[in-house]
Amino acid sequence: MAELTSGFFGRAPGLALFLNAGDPPLPALRDVVTMLDEHRVDCLELAVPFPNSFTDGPTVRRSADRALARGVDLPAVLDFLSGVVPGLRHTKIALLADWSHTVKPAPIADFVARIADSAADALLLHGLPPRLREDYYTAAAHRGLPLVTTCYPNSPDDTRRHSAAHASAYLYLVAHYGRSGARPPGGFAALADPISRLRTETSAPIAVGFGARTRADVVALHTAGADAVVIGSATVEQVETGDPVENLAGFVRSLALPLVPTTSGSTEDKEWK
Repeated sequence: MAELTSGFFGRAPGLALFLNAGDPPLPALRDVVTMLDEHRVDCLELAVPFPNSFTDGPTVRRSADRALARGVDLPAVLDFLSGVVPGLRHTKIALLADWSHTVKPAPIADFVARIADSAADALLLHGLPPRLREDYYTAAAHRGLPLVTTCYPNSPDDTRRHSAAHASAYLYLVAHYGRSGARPPGGFAALADPISRLRTETSAPIAVGFGARTRADVVALHTAGADAVVIGSATVEQVETGDPVENLAGFVRSLALPLVPTTSGSTEDKEWK
């Protein structure tokens, strides 16, 4: 397993894309991951597919259903990672797993050990019951497994601080409460204050997702202070509408804009190499 630090995203703004493992089918997904690495995409959030996600909109749910229909499960995903990750030079894989569908009833420490021994670079655990969180964090720290934690802009103070304290890969700030794919009603500029507050509570990179789809969204979130942007539904749409490698390569190129500070303090666009 690759070691992750607070430098998980190597440039500003960093980019994380989301896909369900198995959509596209795993052989095609291997080609997708290789392409993302060649385009120097920082992170792929790769989900072990699970049904009826309460945080996902229709696009991501359809994708999960297609992957599940192909029989993709945790062993298949870990086997896939063992074959593809050693060849990657830039892109890291943050594995997303649902507690109820993928982990339960295994003890949380056993699951963490299994992921720590895999080729995944980090873990984001979805739907973990609060009563298991301390055991989860303890097990991850014991095995040196980097974690992606989550919170909302309006999360209670204790929840926000807890997530900030345990983020070791990056902290995923979910832009608004609701389903993936929907845009926050107040716009991304309204996240500047929550991001600034989180900056005082964690040394991990802060990545923002839910509703981001375009180059303009990436610029807006970078301007609001985010280290990285997570794009989910708009990424999955590329798989639904044609050749996944060709579509996703074009999509990544449409987002390619790290903002480089100039000597005057302003920013200028530079193409990703």
